[in-house]
Amino acid sequence: MFPWLGRFAYARRRILLIASALFAVLAAVWGSGVFGEMVTDGLEPPDAESARATALLEDHFGHQPGDLDTVALYTDPTGELTVDDPAFEQAVTAALERLPESEILSWTGYWSPGLTEEERAAYVSEDRSSTIATITLQGADNVERVESYGEIMDLARADDERLDSYLAGGSTSVYHLQQQAQQGLVTAQMIALPILLILLLVFFRGLVAALMPLALGILAILGSMVLLRALTSVIDVSVFAMEITLLLGLGLAIDYGLFMVTRFRGELERRDGDVSGALVATMNTAGRTVAFSGLIVAIGLCGLLFFPQAISQSFGWAGITVVLFNILAALVVLPAALAVLGTRINALSPRRLRRRPAAGTREDRAWSRLASSVTRRPVPWLVGGLLALMVAAAPLLMLEPGLTNHRYLPAANEGQMVPAIVDEEFAAGHAAESRMDIAVSGPVQDQALEDYLRAVEGVEGAYDPAVHRADDELTWVTVVFRGEVDDPHNLELVRSLRALDVPAGADEVLVGGDGTPAMSLDNNETTAESLPAALVFVGLATLIVLFVCFRSVLVPIKAVLIAFLSLGASLGIIIWGFQEGAFAGPLDFVVVGTVDVWALAVIITIAFGLVTDYEMFLVGRVYEEYRATGDNTRAIMTGLRDTGSVITRAGLLMIVVLAAMGFSATSLFVMIIGVGLTLSVLIDATLVRSIIVPATMQLLGRANWWPARVPPPSAEASSASRPEPGRLAAARTSARDED
Repeated sequence: MFPWLGRFAYARRRILLIASALFAVLAAVWGSGVFGEMVTDGLEPPDAESARATALLEDHFGHQPGDLDTVALYTDPTGELTVDDPAFEQAVTAALERLPESEILSWTGYWSPGLTEEERAAYVSEDRSSTIATITLQGADNVERVESYGEIMDLARADDERLDSYLAGGSTSVYHLQQQAQQGLVTAQMIALPILLILLLVFFRGLVAALMPLALGILAILGSMVLLRALTSVIDVSVFAMEITLLLGLGLAIDYGLFMVTRFRGELERRDGDVSGALVATMNTAGRTVAFSGLIVAIGLCGLLFFPQAISQSFGWAGITVVLFNILAALVVLPAALAVLGTRINALSPRRLRRRPAAGTREDRAWSRLASSVTRRPVPWLVGGLLALMVAAAPLLMLEPGLTNHRYLPAANEGQMVPAIVDEEFAAGHAAESRMDIAVSGPVQDQALEDYLRAVEGVEGAYDPAVHRADDELTWVTVVFRGEVDDPHNLELVRSLRALDVPAGADEVLVGGDGTPAMSLDNNETTAESLPAALVFVGLATLIVLFVCFRSVLVPIKAVLIAFLSLGASLGIIIWGFQEGAFAGPLDFVVVGTVDVWALAVIITIAFGLVTDYEMFLVGRVYEEYRATGDNTRAIMTGLRDTGSVITRAGLLMIVVLAAMGFSATSLFVMIIGVGLTLSVLIDATLVRSIIVPATMQLLGRANWWPARVPPPSAEASSASRPEPGRLAAARTSARDED
């Protein structure tokens, strides 16, 4: 198949490039519309009790005036103005009264008519220099309410320059998380692309060759936007999926471009400029590698489909389609471009800079020395490498599960500032206190309901239970909680409320609410329950693909086990850096003290394919040499030496892309995922690939390739074997390889 693809790309090279150029233009026009189609919800498992409670209450009662969506805070930081000053009142009421009815249902503040003095006190700070107003937004669901918030965000600001105005609440936090994700995507690309171009120039020593992987990466971005927009007509695509899948597509495209162009240049030199032959050979080696590598990355992303959250499905399908597009572009579009360029791939590249010294480069000699040391003393190298991974993974034992909310915004963001100011300046019982919702379905008698409310009030951590709305079919009870949604005492509060006896006459009692401890508990529990199935699927599917690739039993098992251990080390560093705050200084984020378990699941499923990717390149080259010589030690040394430079460069390029996402992000959620993926690739491309894998293969010896039959080495095969970076030889007969 792969040689045929090479011949096809050569024969149809101009048609393929013209079609690709037209696609790129259309993609830039139509695909950019994806930004207006993305959603921000879907973090909650739809079948969880918290989600069912919210859906039941909203479907039955609808969204009505008085339901709290957004909190507007007006304050004089100097303390000179108070709510008793007419100027303060005039500025605030003018801002609230100009909010359009098309975007809000109602608002209530300190100066609202009909409030008692006790009710009015709930809207003012203790020193009377700050006041809050609660706003109910228009919209049938959270997505529409977020849009309404975007329309009123600026209108709600007070005109008086002496007053600071801030907006917060569920809709506000989601809106800002969305905006920060989109801004982060643009920033990450602006940072990554110039650095990638510089590195590619250094690696290839030529402008034309350097531009090929970068052009493939840009095409991947455009194609990804088209695929993501097409997906929005079928499923909801999260704004966070947009950022991660686009940058993942960019990184993979440049990696694949690096391997393909490197191999093509080498084949051209070996074949004295025979473009057609070089392209066919490139497709049969590097092209095969790209196909299997992309398949394994896609398998890892399939693990996200096992999680019940809608955002998981969004991440999974978006990532899978983007990876498949990358494979198509690398195996069809890039070969066509290489066929057109031919020997001009080396244009603007002085030959003396490209030619490798006969004795090898300094980099090759360094890899040779490392390979020699690892194969001579595999046990100490392996033990040291495994100990390093286990030490890095140790902080996983300290994991405190959490929930993504306003705390994942930057410290200066108003979504962070409003809760902090309100907690500091307002007395308990203020109008913006956090509440959980309890849905009591069925015709509950008044006395039974009163008994139930007293039972709720008796639960530690539950405050001011009250009936918000009620009819003969459903009763909406609210209960105040204090502290963060993932505080252990609030999670225990949810368990205690759910353990209460159902009041007489009720059919069911559901505890929930958006952004509440109930949602945090359900999200963490369902993620933890789904993770084993996802890992089993990803592991088994990868085993099958690697077995098909190498016809070996131990190589796939070793690869999967080491991949999981490597990921454990990455996650341990994430816990230490973000939950415990070790990265807070350089990355400038607010330490939350917890980590969203779902974010860790995303890292695992995406990174699994990436960390297995580089091992495939190394093991493939080792297997190729072993088939030629039958010498296991020589095969390992040759494989590590020949792939050392190209894999290191590929890993560095991928790290640039992922680190640009992680280090430029202002949302802690994206930051955790970006840095986590960066660490995964860094650990695998260095410690795992250069030490643990070769040391393990040296100890296993010929058992590496059982039950595949390796032909005895011949002088002709041995002399034909030569360094070919990035080559992956599938475990097929030589005759079949030439089909």
